[in-house]
Amino acid sequence: MRKILIIGFGKSSPYLLKYLLDKSKTEQLHITVADVDIKRAKSLIGKHPNTNVVSLDIFNADEREKLIKACDIVVSMLPARFHITIAKDCITFKKHMVTASYVSQEIHALHNEAVAKNIILMNEIGVDPGIDHMSAMQVLNDIRSKGGSIILFESFTGGLIAPESDNNLWNYKFTWNPRNVVTAGQGGTAKFIQEGAYKYIPYQRLFRRTEFLDIEGYGRFEAYANRDSLKYQNVYGLGDTKTLYRGTMRRVGFSRAWHIFVMLGMTDDSYTIEDSENMSYRDFTNAFLHYSHKDSVELKLRHELKIDQDDIVWDKLVELDIFNPDKKVGLKNATPAQILQKILMDSWTLHQDDKDMIVMYHKFGYELNGKKRQIDANMVVIGEDQTYTAMAKTVGLPVAMAVLAILNGNITTPGVQIPITKEIYNPILNELKTFGISFREKELPYLGYNPLND
Repeated sequence: MRKILIIGFGKSSPYLLKYLLDKSKTEQLHITVADVDIKRAKSLIGKHPNTNVVSLDIFNADEREKLIKACDIVVSMLPARFHITIAKDCITFKKHMVTASYVSQEIHALHNEAVAKNIILMNEIGVDPGIDHMSAMQVLNDIRSKGGSIILFESFTGGLIAPESDNNLWNYKFTWNPRNVVTAGQGGTAKFIQEGAYKYIPYQRLFRRTEFLDIEGYGRFEAYANRDSLKYQNVYGLGDTKTLYRGTMRRVGFSRAWHIFVMLGMTDDSYTIEDSENMSYRDFTNAFLHYSHKDSVELKLRHELKIDQDDIVWDKLVELDIFNPDKKVGLKNATPAQILQKILMDSWTLHQDDKDMIVMYHKFGYELNGKKRQIDANMVVIGEDQTYTAMAKTVGLPVAMAVLAILNGNITTPGVQIPITKEIYNPILNELKTFGISFREKELPYLGYNPLND
């Protein structure tokens, strides 16, 4: 039996576990799930053979190391900041590791040690990052194999609510970590290239610089820039490309309304608010507005941010109940971002029968035989239910497939890596198609940079 250890069992793990369980007999797999809370994993495993579930506090080094020593490969589904702890143990005990998270500087620093011990530390093999890398590299390399040169690459991904569950004015619900949504775009200026010119968007302007794109059958979306598109110049071999832009997708109108929270300061996570647990939602909103002994909170906010009474943005704010004097924050020593998250979760938490949706869109501009051409590619995945979500499917399946490929010797290059080589992306993308995860590609006349914004 080949022994797989999954550390951490969050919302993205059900498909990962199901895939490995389904393969456990034919592939001779034994799967151990270790998490601080084992109830959910146990309920999904049931009486399936070749499995066990153990309670683990990852800060208990003895227990953690004992589990890692006993396995052949480790899957870390923990929050990204904890991967380095697992990775160091994997280096020590010569175990392969797979994660869906971005390669951190600390993980990257382990590359030479991993190579020396002939182990694989595979990262960024979820949906974004992950499927975006693999699908992009497959098309880019196909264009290059025909002698084409890349002049434009745009890539956008969104974790959204499925159309049949889209029933609020924001056209949005939390389908992933709410904290990441509230703090999105912070920590650095967005950087990208448009038609050969370097562009920069500071956080306070990020949500007012959006791009529009259409996906057949699903309508129009908007996208705001990710923090650093430029780091993919070398990764994707796009050093001479005139346009390189990566972003996050939302439904049109979301970003303009979200910009209100940014301007007010409600997304700030750098300080705590005094007596926050006793504040009402209305008190919290009023805390960011000027004092007036006669004007209401609503009037002050509309006046300060120049929001007309018949503006849909105003209706969106009202829908979130931010002016309610009776609802209490109930969080002690909370930051503005934490309080805003609490308020949003009242309205944006998925209901039992809600379904989520993953949308991904690539645009490739290239020149071949003296003629400019374009390929548009998009992927849409709808979740099944609250357990087997689209997010869990598109994150968990690539991780599981990479684990099996490493165990079977189909991925052999040692060291810290991401899925940008053919030995990784071709078989995984082909297998993902059997699970309904595929791209629709369309050849178009070259349109240049985002014609929908003209």
